[in-house]
Amino acid sequence: MNKAELIDAMAAEANLTKADAKRALDAFVKATTAALKKSDRVALVGFGSFAVNKRAARKGRNPQTGKEINISAKKVVKFKAGAELSKAVK
Repeated sequence: MNKAELIDAMAAEANLTKADAKRALDAFVKATTAALKKSDRVALVGFGSFAVNKRAARKGRNPQTGKEINISAKKVVKFKAGAELSKAVK
């Protein structure tokens, strides 16, 4: 499912116009991004939670040459599915 298909599904499920559903989805993405930038956790009970984890610096290998390289530390976004979502997908 891509963004346009998600907007269509949201509009149909919530009885909204597609324009309203798009604004709602864009607002959700913007608010979630802002929270994650501040390293906050976004939890949606039953659906799942988004959190920022720190990945430590480490050594890696260039697959073409086999030469060892340094991979710098960075922050990554992780999603953990909630119990209801996991149960529904089974």
